[in-house]
Amino acid sequence: MKSIIFRTSSKYLLPVLLLFSVFMLLRGHYLPGGGFVGGLMAALAFILHSFAFGLEETKNIIKVHPGFLMPVGLVFALLAGLAPWFYQEPFMTGLWYGEPLRMVGIVGTALLFDIGVYFVVIGAVLTVIFSIREIF
Repeated sequence: MKSIIFRTSSKYLLPVLLLFSVFMLLRGHYLPGGGFVGGLMAALAFILHSFAFGLEETKNIIKVHPGFLMPVGLVFALLAGLAPWFYQEPFMTGLWYGEPLRMVGIVGTALLFDIGVYFVVIGAVLTVIFSIREIF
């Protein structure tokens, strides 16, 4: 797009939307939100940037192919599911660290699973949207 207003606003919106996506990710295992909503928000930030500056410049910001984020996210989710086996608990049983961490809250396998979903959603949405943008 040629609009200077859109380019300038999207330059400032990218870090704000990414920060909000991390907030939604960390909020998710207590209240509505989590990996899915946070991942959609992060993907939306990069899509907005690609509309303003072009696909190549956005790919330069991300540094890795979005398709690589999907298996990384699946590994996180699998680790969250397998971790309880080390404590003789069933698969996907929630494990929690004893003390809440400042700014994050109680950390456990639910957060690890949400991080996995976060990466899978970002990878899937950006792969699809970037593929469509390359065609047109």
